[in-house]
Amino acid sequence: MTTIRQDGNQDTPTIILDKENNKFEISGKSFPADVAEFYDPVMNWLDDYAEDPLEETVFTLKMDYFNTASSKVILDILYKLEDMVNDGHKVLIRWFFPDDDEDMQETGEEYDDIVDVEFEHIEYTVEYS
Repeated sequence: MTTIRQDGNQDTPTIILDKENNKFEISGKSFPADVAEFYDPVMNWLDDYAEDPLEETVFTLKMDYFNTASSKVILDILYKLEDMVNDGHKVLIRWFFPDDDEDMQETGEEYDDIVDVEFEHIEYTVEYS
């Protein structure tokens, strides 16, 4: 299965979808000009992965910021992971949020309420220089 590794920039997140190394992560900021086009390879990759997933999938989301269009796509990603759970696979979402960002914490809690996937909510401290 092909690995997706994409470095983030000021508008798009870092994406790592690497079955071989058991690393699944989206992190950073997400407000690409065309959200559907940007995330289409991710959605296709997840469809392929769901056909033969690892015994346990730990998916990390460590977002600094995302716009409304990206929030919908993130929910769609979570629904794909929920489908895997419904098919009998073990999935864990690790939702990281900065200790000073109540909105991102609450967003993770809302997603947790919407989908039937195990969540870990992990607070971290941002080091400002």
